[in-house]
Amino acid sequence: MAKTLYLMRHGETLFNRLHKIQGACDSPLTERGIADAKQVGDYFRRAQITFDHAYCSTQERASDTLELVTDQPYERLKGIKEWGFGVFEAESEVLNPKPDPVRRSHGDFFLQYGGESDLQVQARVVKTLTEIMERPNHQQVLAVSHGGASFMFLRKWLSMDEIERRGIVLHNCAVLKYRYEAGQFQFDEVIDWSAKPTVQIN
Repeated sequence: MAKTLYLMRHGETLFNRLHKIQGACDSPLTERGIADAKQVGDYFRRAQITFDHAYCSTQERASDTLELVTDQPYERLKGIKEWGFGVFEAESEVLNPKPDPVRRSHGDFFLQYGGESDLQVQARVVKTLTEIMERPNHQQVLAVSHGGASFMFLRKWLSMDEIERRGIVLHNCAVLKYRYEAGQFQFDEVIDWSAKPTVQIN
């Protein structure tokens, strides 16, 4: 029987608003980030979506977001933390390199500056979320992570062409729904919680 993973990006932070590179470093949620996270929680309640387990990264912006979405117990995991950008941390986003033309991401760029490569981030997030979904009694799981980490996880299951064709954008508090079965994730949808005041559950 297929299981379900709801992978959520944290709410807007001060560094998001200031357009600063935010990976291993942290900054607090803004008022908008707090309000948006609460709206996601309201959406889940209206839709009668409940979780048997909840997880977030070890970074404060993720745990703060999760606590605004649900008051249930949760576990913090390093494996779903944000991409590490080395010495670029907290610098302006204008310093980000152009995407690698082959991998269509930042590729190995940040390795030389003490950060991670795209494939390193992808491998640890895939490993961590797979281990979570393989745990007993994990049928419907919420995990709060980050933009870069969530995007590289999505890239494992969808090509860049397919992501662009579908117009998938991971805004703050975006919720990506996946089905999990036999060691594989299948992307279902990005839930537009702000546009769904009422929801019918089949």
